[in-house]
Amino acid sequence: MSQYLHFSFALSLLGMLLLSTPLHAASLQAEVIDSQGQSLGNAVISLRNSAGAATAPAKAIMDQRAQQFAPNVLAVRSGTSVAFPNSDNIRHHVYSFSLAKRFELRLYQGTPSEPVIFDKPGVVVLGCNIHDWMLGYVYVTDDPWFAVSDEQGRLSLDQLPAGRYTVSLWHPQAPDMLPQAAGELLLTEGANQKRFTLAMQAPAAEVAPSAPVSVFGDAFKKARDAAQ
Repeated sequence: MSQYLHFSFALSLLGMLLLSTPLHAASLQAEVIDSQGQSLGNAVISLRNSAGAATAPAKAIMDQRAQQFAPNVLAVRSGTSVAFPNSDNIRHHVYSFSLAKRFELRLYQGTPSEPVIFDKPGVVVLGCNIHDWMLGYVYVTDDPWFAVSDEQGRLSLDQLPAGRYTVSLWHPQAPDMLPQAAGELLLTEGANQKRFTLAMQAPAAEVAPSAPVSVFGDAFKKARDAAQ
């Protein structure tokens, strides 16, 4: 009887280990470029398939350094709580009027005691009521797997179930600030490499230094129109 119990426990432990270890795991090393072939940083790639949801981080950070949002683009899963520390030695006043999340963190230093929960998919445009040139984005998605490209347009996603995925691309300068469908992608077990091209909206006329408010206003209007 004792040997049977030990054998059953061993089988149960093995089953737990197998369930916790992705079978046929794949990885994706991707590069995002624009239509001119230039590397595209701050682009979001998101993937979804029928294999189930990946575990999403429950927390994320959008810092403020050198009077800029850091990172400029933060991608999170719906339901993620985001802290907004202020690493500058001056106060900031963070807010958004975006339909995906409207909030306001009044003039502060340090870190607010309560994070902001982004519970609805969409693009959230961030501004500072004190420093009008500060502009940031929180891209909220229901897709299980996602990442933001670095300055060289590169990103990686690991521990993906091998299989077929639907791909979406997004960038702050995407037409109408909407995600773009990028077709299907078949990921085989092991390492996979893929280059994606993201169409960009023609840059607007340079904003005069005397009217920096329009930088945030234009970005907010695009996100608002896209959500309607």
